[in-house]
Amino acid sequence: MITVSGLTKQYGKRLAVQDMTFYVVAGRVTGFVGPNGAGKSTTMRMMVGLTRPDSGEVRYDGTSYTDLKYPARIVGSVLDARCMHPGRTARNHLRAMAATSGLPAGRVEEVLAEVGLETAADQRAGGFSLGMRQRLALAGALLGDPRILLLDEPSNGLDPDGIRWLRTYLTDFATRGGTVFVSSHLIGELSMFAQDLVVVGGGRLLAADSVETITARGETVVIVRTPQPTDLVELLAGQHLHAEATGQRVVVRGTTTTTVSQIAFDHRIRVVELTESTTSLEDSLLDLTRVSAEFASA
Repeated sequence: MITVSGLTKQYGKRLAVQDMTFYVVAGRVTGFVGPNGAGKSTTMRMMVGLTRPDSGEVRYDGTSYTDLKYPARIVGSVLDARCMHPGRTARNHLRAMAATSGLPAGRVEEVLAEVGLETAADQRAGGFSLGMRQRLALAGALLGDPRILLLDEPSNGLDPDGIRWLRTYLTDFATRGGTVFVSSHLIGELSMFAQDLVVVGGGRLLAADSVETITARGETVVIVRTPQPTDLVELLAGQHLHAEATGQRVVVRGTTTTTVSQIAFDHRIRVVELTESTTSLEDSLLDLTRVSAEFASA
């Protein structure tokens, strides 16, 4: 488990992260989401000791990152896929990482195979596409066979097949008991494999809960098409349900198709069409972060 307690970081007059507190559970994929400028990258840098917090701490199973004897064997991180020498081949880049981290050189070939870069192992990283750099950065994070992965926008630059591969890999990693903490702006993609979410905005924690719980905060809308819209609206009002009619279309908020259909059936209201929609995870997160968004279109 990762425990983040009271992290705070200020740059001059700008408070980048304020009293950030949350935890990340092992065996699950936790998404880290929020608008640009929300403090995600600063938080993740503090989590691996690249930025020193003004206050607060991060612990991995009770131990701070700086106190881990072999951090690469516990935490694998990718915070910038471009952070590699362009003149080195993929194999030599990983060999250098293994040597500086005290890891066996034999892991290099293993992780190259894991991320699908065997055929590009002797190509220079400077000629890699962004997607290939993402795979190489992930290979570096996996060198120590860590129990925890911290990934900042790992799907950026990947093609559809690569995104699906990454999704499957991270899901399997968590299923085997690993801890995955991944930031992403691709909410639709993240919703396909993350179980929990940490939502931030303006440097503050806005929510930390399961995907299901956060999605459930959204509004449910039932749409009915009926030749008796006025009668249906009156009946629903009698049940303290808010409904609006436009022509033969009735929109009912805060209820379910089961409730509406039962009311219509009991009072012999003819229903031609009945559908239900729930606010998407993307809309729920936009609602959560709208006020704190630093950059927003008109």
